[in-house]
Amino acid sequence: AIEIQRSIGADIIMAFDECTPYPCDYAYAKRSMHLTHRWLGRCFTAMEQTEPKYGYQQALFPIVQGSTYKDLREASAHAIAEFDAVGNAIGGLSVGEPDDDLYEMTALVCGILPTEKPRYLMGVGTPINLLEAIALGVDMFDCVMPTRNARNGHLFTRHGVIKIRNQQYQFDTKPLDEHCQCYTCRHYSRAYLKHLDKCKEMLGARLNSIHNLHYYLELMQDIRDAIAQQRLDNFVSEFYALRGMPKPP
Repeated sequence: AIEIQRSIGADIIMAFDECTPYPCDYAYAKRSMHLTHRWLGRCFTAMEQTEPKYGYQQALFPIVQGSTYKDLREASAHAIAEFDAVGNAIGGLSVGEPDDDLYEMTALVCGILPTEKPRYLMGVGTPINLLEAIALGVDMFDCVMPTRNARNGHLFTRHGVIKIRNQQYQFDTKPLDEHCQCYTCRHYSRAYLKHLDKCKEMLGARLNSIHNLHYYLELMQDIRDAIAQQRLDNFVSEFYALRGMPKPP
């Protein structure tokens, strides 16, 4: 997000929208989408009439809504694209939807929003969600998952998830991930992290958070490198193979 902010030369702010719950019925989703679009027009009007704050330009990102209904998502994406904003967001797909719906709606919307402008998938997600969404054309994400999961002993590694509260780690002297160079993996064992978690020692949550954040940052850098080297498909295959998982069709 910081790199994209620099590239567009402005701080990113989000338009006012309503994020529908999941599931919701079609009539509600349609009313909500039109409400979001009306608010968007008012947001752009307010932006045009307001001087930049604190000497910085602001870039307003509209948000596509429409729940998991194809026709609503298409209508919303087309309406959003007409505003010709410097970037666009996709909302309402991280409130309980199955992954299949997340990917289907993301692919649909990315096929409509302009490719030359950043596309931001809001509130997503797991490492697999990030990888699959990037392959569909998404550029930006935000999610509390790395630190929230860390506080609950749910740790991400190259080989999958480690649930540090499990008894199997009580005497495990290995780091979380032997290939990871984060502070936590270089200094502490799985057994010690389990001990901290069991004692409800805040240091455990902090060390876990350091690891998960490092993992996410490194994953995104690896994906950027794979894209630059035109080997994203191979990277995706390697990602799933390391976890002993079949690559989705």
